[in-house]
Amino acid sequence: MAVPEALAGLTAIPGVRTAAQLREPGSGELLAVLPELSRLLPGGGLRRGSTIAVRGATSLVLALLAAATRTGSWAAVTGLPDLGLAAAAELGVDLERIALVPNPGAELVAVLSALVDGFDVVVLGPAPAGGVQPQTARRLADRVRNRGTVLLTAGPWPGAELELRVSGRRWHGLTQDGHGHLRTREVVATSRGRGAAARPLSVGLQLPGPAGAVTAGGSPGRRLVEVAG
Repeated sequence: MAVPEALAGLTAIPGVRTAAQLREPGSGELLAVLPELSRLLPGGGLRRGSTIAVRGATSLVLALLAAATRTGSWAAVTGLPDLGLAAAAELGVDLERIALVPNPGAELVAVLSALVDGFDVVVLGPAPAGGVQPQTARRLADRVRNRGTVLLTAGPWPGAELELRVSGRRWHGLTQDGHGHLRTREVVATSRGRGAAARPLSVGLQLPGPAGAVTAGGSPGRRLVEVAG
């Protein structure tokens, strides 16, 4: 199916908006995120027109969709053929407001452009071998900015305005002799970008928490101090 025809089908879904409708009078510049994630983002939410690269955990990408989809925003996910919908639902994502394009193939740029035109948030899985060329990334970022969409990438993205990294993973649930079930995973999420996000900020999270959703970790958020060398 040609990309324009596919987009026409997607925008026929009740609630999916075209680019001209993304910024209706009174629409906010920020899309909501879970309270546990708000400190990682300038303004406490996903800023329309921004490109955010998430490195180290696809689960954090999905968690960023939770509050937005539950408060009326529509999201499209492409390039994640093995996406776990059950895990996404546990993280709080409203699956009825998610459109999936598992394998964009050679039409990646055209698919992304079409999705940016019709959705509030677009998620891109790991880029294919060789990645996305900087010139192409700039064109897509311009389109994202003009349409008022949010582009979230599960991996590096040339020129991303904000980068989130997940580190310090530590699973809990097993006994000392190796029995039991993995129940929670403690991580440290760090954000750094341009402008208001130039200073790194780190927060502790349970991703997933005991019931599969995101919860605050054991250590409070803290400003990172850079040490030379």
